[in-house]
Amino acid sequence: MEQRIRFGGLVNRDTFAPLVVSTLFILLTSILAHCARRLVQNIVKDPFVRLLFEEAIAAAELCGCCFELIVVADNFGVATYAVYLFALTIWWSLNWGDATACPYTHIEDVIEGRGDVRKAILKTWAELGGGMLVFKYVQMYWALEISDTHKDKAVEDCSADLQVPVLYGALVEGIATCLCRLASRALGDLNPRFATAIDAFIGTSLVVAAFDYSGGYFNPVLATSLKAGCHGHSLSEFATVYWAGACAGSIVSVYLYKLPIIQEYVRGTTEVNGDSIWAGKED
Repeated sequence: MEQRIRFGGLVNRDTFAPLVVSTLFILLTSILAHCARRLVQNIVKDPFVRLLFEEAIAAAELCGCCFELIVVADNFGVATYAVYLFALTIWWSLNWGDATACPYTHIEDVIEGRGDVRKAILKTWAELGGGMLVFKYVQMYWALEISDTHKDKAVEDCSADLQVPVLYGALVEGIATCLCRLASRALGDLNPRFATAIDAFIGTSLVVAAFDYSGGYFNPVLATSLKAGCHGHSLSEFATVYWAGACAGSIVSVYLYKLPIIQEYVRGTTEVNGDSIWAGKED
């Protein structure tokens, strides 16, 4: 059974080498995904087909890195895990382009008239394909057992991260997803300096806050790749928490963001210590 993530913990000489191994795997995965993305952009001419490939690559990169983040979290604590997740989130935001590796963003597009159901389904299937297939790549790396932290990881059974009743877990995933999407929408409209870093910080903070309840996935594809079929929840319970919960939170965020009170707050003038933090304003 997986060891739960512990808070804090200092990295000493005995743990530094395994952390380097994990870091190198994450870097390798990111580089391979970056190269695959560039290859697709150069070879595939049809825009939608190219986007499908990019969604699959983004999902594979996301899930591959997060498999190793489990190792980081279990062995080096949530603080180290949070730093890695924060940095990776910024990297993904800067490199994925139009890909999201997240199904509910396509649902939002359908609701707001920017996409259709057929394309949303195809993108979701592409993401699931990338997210599920990448485990074989992760498993091959773990099987090398380069560090003690990878010992038996390739063959061990996984356990669920859900630590609360199913409905509570769905609420946690739904509310946190809703907050993440509201923050992303507001940052996209306001375009403040360091918007990407702010968005990454909010998302990482919510993941850490939700970890001891649902695991803090906020992405059905990520949860499916890492935790579908694990001991501790049934398939229906898994779908309720990580698919229904997250998608419901995303859908609610679409309508909440349109509320006049939120629009007035977002559109209002915001200053910090007399200096504008918005990119389009002069200091």
